[in-house]
Amino acid sequence: MSTLRPRFREAAIASGLITEEQILGAVAEIMKANRGRISAGAEITDKELASRLIANKALTPYQAEQLLSGRSRLRLGPYIITDWIGQGGMGQVFKAVHEMLGRECAVKVLPLNKSTPEAIENFRREIRAQARLDHQNLVRAFDAGESGNVHFLVVEYVPGTDLRRLVRTRGKLSVHQAASIIKQSAEGLSHAHSRSLIHRDIKPGNILVTPNGIAKVSDLGLAFCWNDKDDPRAGKIVGTADYLSPEQIKSPLDVTQASDIYSLGCTLYYAVTGKVPYPGGNTKSKAKRHLEETPWHPRRFNEEVSDEFVDLIGDMMEKNPAERIQSALEVAERLAPWARAEGLLASDDVRRSRWMAAPVPSGDQDTDPNDVVELALSDISGMSDTSHSALGTQIAELDKSRSGAFPGGDISGNGSFPTSLARQLHSAGHLPKDRITVSLTACFLACLICICVGILIGFVTGFWFPK
Repeated sequence: MSTLRPRFREAAIASGLITEEQILGAVAEIMKANRGRISAGAEITDKELASRLIANKALTPYQAEQLLSGRSRLRLGPYIITDWIGQGGMGQVFKAVHEMLGRECAVKVLPLNKSTPEAIENFRREIRAQARLDHQNLVRAFDAGESGNVHFLVVEYVPGTDLRRLVRTRGKLSVHQAASIIKQSAEGLSHAHSRSLIHRDIKPGNILVTPNGIAKVSDLGLAFCWNDKDDPRAGKIVGTADYLSPEQIKSPLDVTQASDIYSLGCTLYYAVTGKVPYPGGNTKSKAKRHLEETPWHPRRFNEEVSDEFVDLIGDMMEKNPAERIQSALEVAERLAPWARAEGLLASDDVRRSRWMAAPVPSGDQDTDPNDVVELALSDISGMSDTSHSALGTQIAELDKSRSGAFPGGDISGNGSFPTSLARQLHSAGHLPKDRITVSLTACFLACLICICVGILIGFVTGFWFPK
């Protein structure tokens, strides 16, 4: 007689996902398929039972994994958790299905270890902010609630992947693909901005792309209303180091919709080059480079990028927000010629030079997307003009190094910004020569010098020591 371990069976029944009848039916199927082994007294393992229930579509692989580990809580109100999607800035995101409606959705859960009164209030602000938005290029909110002591937000489930994973999997995008995705994102942002909401964490990981090429901006966990001065997050440096605008670092109380445009420009740069604007280094050094340095020319990584497209990226990434493109709608309009596949605009009359013409950096990694909020709050906070307690040390370090390794920028105590990218790099000139050519030339010169030295030694030896 076979035996069945009770742990998985008890967890499955306790979860409410499986009935006793389903388990008995699965056990009977296993015994029928393995009659010889079972008759010899072998045991039906938990994994065997779980596999059979998955094959019967009574459980998903994620649910079975959780039940096998002894976790039986897979419901949040009327929503049944079916899979794990990822980690957001303020919580975990799960795939779920509404028990009555049968509609797939995504559920964002505030972790218990982060459920402080302040975190709960911020989470509720996110829920209210997302409820105000309704646009095809923004992830829509469906529901919100509490289950026990767990707070959750329910949004539409977007099949596909995010832009960060798309680039990491397939490499840099074509100009047409990048323009289409960023144009749609800009249209979604324009809708949010029209309701006085600033995202503050625009990055590739927060732009979802469906298999049909539809882009949706997600994760409003750091968004705030610039008319709401009571928002406790106003004036704090939050976001992701690779995409922070200079004003978010210098004067976060002055953050406007132009900050989202800068971050969207960094995202467009990443999409067409496959690299973040300032690769390598830690959060503090990345923030410093956003303030002072200029990115590598996009054409160094993608030869298809035209001068006009480079200018558009530069206009989105101007360090001074007053010189930046002022609205997301204008960004969408300027991207339209490429997004509609009308071909690349071309102009040979003026050679733009607003990008650093220098060797490729040693690293190309971007910040860990799971730690970005903690990094921003802990490492960059001292750079803010509004964070008086830590202002002196950080800004002093920046000012001391103005004449060091980061050319083309000035950081003054009054919060001024460097001159425009075009003026900074007007003399940058062409991209440097190919490294292979330089290496071969150096080898040739070294060989020539060695030959000359050998001839000289032979001449001196023959002159002083004749046979």
